[in-house]
Amino acid sequence: MRSHVILRYIGVVALANGAFLAASAAISAWNHEPAFLPLLYSALISILFGVFPLLFVPPADQIRNDEGLFIVVSSWLLSCLLGVLPYVLYGGEFTFTNAWFESVSGFTTTGSSILTDVEALPLGLLFWRASTHWIGGIGIIVFVLSVLPAISQAAMVLSRTEISPLARNNFQYRTRETLHILLAVYVGLTLLETVSLVACGMNLFDAVAHSFATIATGGFGTRNLSVAHYGSVAVESVIGLFMILSGIHFGLLFLAAGGKVRTIWKSTAVRCYLAALAAGSLLVTLSLHGAIYAGWAEAFRYASFQVVSLGTSSGFASADSAGWPPFAMIILIYFTLQCACSGSTSGGIKVERVVLLVKAVRVKMMKLKHPRAVVSLKMEDSFVNDEVLTASLLFVCCYLVVVFLSTVLLAACGIDLLSGFSASAAAMGNVGPGFGSVSSLANYGALPDAAKWILTFVMLLGRLEIFGLLLFFSSRTLK
Repeated sequence: MRSHVILRYIGVVALANGAFLAASAAISAWNHEPAFLPLLYSALISILFGVFPLLFVPPADQIRNDEGLFIVVSSWLLSCLLGVLPYVLYGGEFTFTNAWFESVSGFTTTGSSILTDVEALPLGLLFWRASTHWIGGIGIIVFVLSVLPAISQAAMVLSRTEISPLARNNFQYRTRETLHILLAVYVGLTLLETVSLVACGMNLFDAVAHSFATIATGGFGTRNLSVAHYGSVAVESVIGLFMILSGIHFGLLFLAAGGKVRTIWKSTAVRCYLAALAAGSLLVTLSLHGAIYAGWAEAFRYASFQVVSLGTSSGFASADSAGWPPFAMIILIYFTLQCACSGSTSGGIKVERVVLLVKAVRVKMMKLKHPRAVVSLKMEDSFVNDEVLTASLLFVCCYLVVVFLSTVLLAACGIDLLSGFSASAAAMGNVGPGFGSVSSLANYGALPDAAKWILTFVMLLGRLEIFGLLLFFSSRTLK
């Protein structure tokens, strides 16, 4: 691999982070906050780190697949390290371990936090915290490639590495058009939600921060009680709607915005995704009614929001789920594992893989019943070959193994089973809240440092869909 090519592209990513750090510093300066200098120094470091490769390293259009993988994974790791700087320089609750946890949680759009008092943070740091979600949600590489003037062959390699294979199957455009579609839908949804939240009475800063987190399916809020702080059905409805939209393939949303609304409903994955959310909301409502909430409307309000929040890997909370009945917890844990559709900003196993596995079981049962029958597996009117099916099975197996192993490691750190398992599942699915000591209105600050490092590694595994990070660490060294 050519180190100079890798450094140049990583430099562009550092510049993108520097721009958001500079904007955060400007907000702190405007409000005369103590976070101004930490944000300014962090912005300067990021910008300088990005400028030097662009000045002294010649551009390269041709990038090999192994170099593309190295650029993507290195960009994620570098962004997380740059995200640590303002937190550490500011101090407070941010030890290096806590700062690393908050940064990785932000960029991977996990939304888990170590903060016991979010509202104590200056506005500049809150904006940077929300920004890590927004630039991480669209994918750092996809975001950068979408705004570069010319990317040619390099974009093809990098986008293949960054965008999930399941997501690419639904795009019928050239690479450059695909990237612009992603960014257009992403920005459009962010603006629409911001306007809608302001119309519901939320102040502009909170509206922007919550929109950044919602569209990225992240979950970082600006209040200690998350969305529950507002106590508003209108705010919950708007955020809930945009969480659902953000869990749908962005290519389908783009077609729907162009007038082809029926294309969304024609998607098997979307129909299953919406049906699962509806069924989950109903089951959790039945579980909560009488046990936690006296009225049906109240039970449905909190049940549906929490199901949608975890089912899209967003992680917002309108109520504390720590004391909910076990049946409700099991349903929510299922959605923590599955999450939403590929081609969205959601994490998790993805609906498409779940649907594919269910179809594979049905095909297998038909073949056992009729050994001579020729039965083909189809997904979205296309035949699924054995290679795709094997890859999906392997991914799900590896996914569950990672959750199990990380649960074992957390138990070794002294964490109880419910908290450890739900934290592992939430980290792997980039969901955020779990249950027990890490429930929806709690935080991860009390966990041992070793547990925080384990969870951040799991967050990165989940965001890069396991194989990207594993290949990165197993690849040969730079020449």
